[in-house]
Amino acid sequence: MLPMKINREGIFVITLTAVVVLFFAVAAFLFLPRWTGIPVGIALFVLLGFVIAFYREPKRPFLQDENIIYAPADGKVVVVEEMHEEEFINERRIQVSIFMSLTNVHINWFPVSGRVVYFKHHHGKYLVAWNPKSSEQNERTTTVIDTGRHAILFRQVAGYLARRIISYAVVGKPAGQNMKCGFIKFGSRIDLMLPLDSEIFVSVGEQVTGSQTPIARLK
Repeated sequence: MLPMKINREGIFVITLTAVVVLFFAVAAFLFLPRWTGIPVGIALFVLLGFVIAFYREPKRPFLQDENIIYAPADGKVVVVEEMHEEEFINERRIQVSIFMSLTNVHINWFPVSGRVVYFKHHHGKYLVAWNPKSSEQNERTTTVIDTGRHAILFRQVAGYLARRIISYAVVGKPAGQNMKCGFIKFGSRIDLMLPLDSEIFVSVGEQVTGSQTPIARLK
């Protein structure tokens, strides 16, 4: 089994949660009857375990291939369809969307290498992340990477519970394939907009692993 660490985005939250859990667990043991205090204390430490697990960062093999689009996130493929991308590329693309549940790793990775040529954070709603309208109406970021041959657009989309999207993309800076590009807290999704002649490897309902699962091959 490969080793795992805690993502830097979780250090403060985990520390704060641990302090709060410890305080209330001690209070429960001291001031509640034993038959009540023990279950309360256990429940609090289970909550702490969940928070730690949410910010886990698994160590994975580092893969690179300039012709392959790798999954930018862990989760389930919920959309594979042709649509018109209007924000930046302004042409028809194949949209591949990956939904991240609460139990998935919530780190995001750059799906290709190149240079970041566009980035924008959009304020918006918090519809459930599998809602088709979430790509256009929810809180989201849009990032476009110029690979030298293609412009690859992807979006981090907040979900019903998500309230913070973190992106490390900076316009003009290089993006390394399968390097970390951000983090979305709680349920959310990633949309990829791929050229129409891409060879798609995944289908709706398939589980994918971020930085590891090939999503498509570029022509």
